[in-house]
Amino acid sequence: MLSTRSTEIVRATLPAVGGAIGEIAPLFYEKLFTAHPGLLRDLFNRGNQASGTQQQALAGAIAAFATALVEHPETRPDAMLARIAHKHVSLGIGPDQYPVVRHHLFEAIAEVLGDAVTEEVAAAWDEVYWLMANALIALEARLYEQAGTAAGDAFRPYRVTGRLAETAEVTTYLVQPLDGSPLPASRPGQYVSVQVQLPDGARQIRQYSLSGRPDDALQFSVKRVTGEPDGEVSHHLHDRVAVGDTLMVSAPAGDVALTDGDAPVLLASAGIGCTPMTGMLSHLAATGSRRRVISVHADRSEATHAFRTDLLQLTEKLPDAVAHVWYEEPEGAWPADRTGYADLSRIDIPAGTTAYLCGPLPFLRSVRTQLLDAGVAAADIHYEVFGPDLWLGQEG
Repeated sequence: MLSTRSTEIVRATLPAVGGAIGEIAPLFYEKLFTAHPGLLRDLFNRGNQASGTQQQALAGAIAAFATALVEHPETRPDAMLARIAHKHVSLGIGPDQYPVVRHHLFEAIAEVLGDAVTEEVAAAWDEVYWLMANALIALEARLYEQAGTAAGDAFRPYRVTGRLAETAEVTTYLVQPLDGSPLPASRPGQYVSVQVQLPDGARQIRQYSLSGRPDDALQFSVKRVTGEPDGEVSHHLHDRVAVGDTLMVSAPAGDVALTDGDAPVLLASAGIGCTPMTGMLSHLAATGSRRRVISVHADRSEATHAFRTDLLQLTEKLPDAVAHVWYEEPEGAWPADRTGYADLSRIDIPAGTTAYLCGPLPFLRSVRTQLLDAGVAAADIHYEVFGPDLWLGQEG
C-alpha cells in the first residue's frame, strides 16, 4: 500500500505521467539497450520492439498498477501481477534485473517530464515502482521454487522427438528432457518459452502454448509468423529444427489454466489461439470429465484451422460437449450462419460458466462483450493473448 503522502502525489501527477508514458517507454528501452545490448539480443523479443507493442504493454502495465494503487488502495492487482510474474519466470528474469530497470526507467521519466519531476515526485513514483517490483519478485520466487529451479534459471535442454505439420502454417513439436529427467509439471492452458540461437548469434525467446498432453513429452505448436516483421523464431523453428535437434525450453508457466470442478466451461479461440484450448480439451477428455463443455473457434478457413480433427474427436469423447466453428472463407458447402466472425448470441451458455479465451485482441474484446451480455460474470472470463499483453489491466 502506498504511503498517504505518496498517494496524494501519485494521484496528482498520474495524468502527467500517464499522458507521457508513450514517450517514456520507448526512451526507457533505448537507454536500457544502449547500456545492456545483450538484453535486446538474448532476452527481449526484437520483433515486438520493432513494432512498438512491447513499449505499449509496459506503458499500460505501469499506468494500470499506479491507478490501482490510488483508486483501490485496499487491494493489490494480483491478477495483473500474476500474469507478469509467470511471463518473467518463463524468460528467466531474476531479482537483480529490477534495479537495472528502475535506473533507466527513472532516467527516462526525468528526461521526458523535466522540472516536473521534483524530489518528492521522484520519491513517490519510486515507491510505486518498488511496490510493484517487490510484489513481482516475491511471486516469481514462489514460481521458481515450485518449478524446482533457482531464480533466473529458466531453461533446460530438450531433444526434439517428434515434429508434425498441422497445417501449411502450423507445426507441432514434441520434446523430452535431454538428461532423461522427469517432465516438469504443467496445467492445461499453460505455455513454455523456447530459446533458439539465430544465424546472427542472438538467442531469442518466444512463448508457445502446450497443445496436448502426451505422457512422455511436452507438446507445443508454432505458427509461422509472416508480416512486418516476419517472426524470426517461428521461421527458424519451421525451417531449421528437426527431430533429434536440441532446444532450450523453460518449465511450463502461465496464469490462465483450466481449473478443476464441475461447472460448465466455454473455450473460445481464433486462429492459432486454438493451441491452449486443445490442451484443455485433451485434459478434459483424458480425465473423463462430465462437465458441460462448449468450444467456440473462428478461423480463416478449414485449411488454416489447426487441430480441426482433434477438436471434433475430443468433443466426441466428452459426454456433454459441443463445438461451434466459424470460417471467414469457407471451402465448399458451409452454413451461412457460421460464416464470418464468431457469434455467441445464439449459443445456449449455462449459468455459472467459466470461460477461457485465446486469440487476437479484437477477437478477445468481441467475445468478452458477448459473454458479458450473456450473463457470464467478468471474474469468470479468463484470457490469453500471444505477444505483449496490450489489454493488461483494462479488462476489469
